[in-house]
Amino acid sequence: MSTPKKGNIFIISAASGTGKTTLVSRLLKHHGDIRVSISHTTRQAREGEVHGKHYYFIDIPKFENLIRENAFLEHAKVFDNYYGTSIEGVNLLREQGYDVILEIDIQGAEQVRRILPDACSIFILPPSFQILAERLIGRATDSEEVINKRLNKARHEIEQAFFFDYVVVNEDLDVAENDLLHIIKAHRLKQNSQQLFIENLLENS
Repeated sequence: MSTPKKGNIFIISAASGTGKTTLVSRLLKHHGDIRVSISHTTRQAREGEVHGKHYYFIDIPKFENLIRENAFLEHAKVFDNYYGTSIEGVNLLREQGYDVILEIDIQGAEQVRRILPDACSIFILPPSFQILAERLIGRATDSEEVINKRLNKARHEIEQAFFFDYVVVNEDLDVAENDLLHIIKAHRLKQNSQQLFIENLLENS
């Protein structure tokens, strides 16, 4: 029996430097039924980043035009740059049966939780603030001024973990990835996620 399936939405947020992007990349590599929504942003691409793969890099006027067109599920301005999640892009992946990860900041996560209360939200925590600072410095991608801004903002970001459904501490990548996968699998088995299967089963009984 062919069962229609619409993918779930998983919000994953964290303070900068917690390892969120690395964890999401590992999930995508190991599990073909999961996709990440590619965000639009107005910031400059970093070395190695590819348009259409890591982000859709667009200018501010184009981004603001998309806001007026209500093209974003969520959008936010972070450190003078816009970031946004395309409604069309997310819906397309879900209709294809993929579970979709929204790798977004706390502002975007709040918007999505309000619009889509059934979305599963997960917050990634660092083992300590000292380790968080070491990770940010070790990335060597930001200036000292930007690193200090991120550290000052980190406490506020981490306070938002109280509003998420699940919390994962990223001390060991293998353990944290496994924790994320368990959350995703458990969410797939919730009644509302299985509703289409139940309806299809009854129709063909």
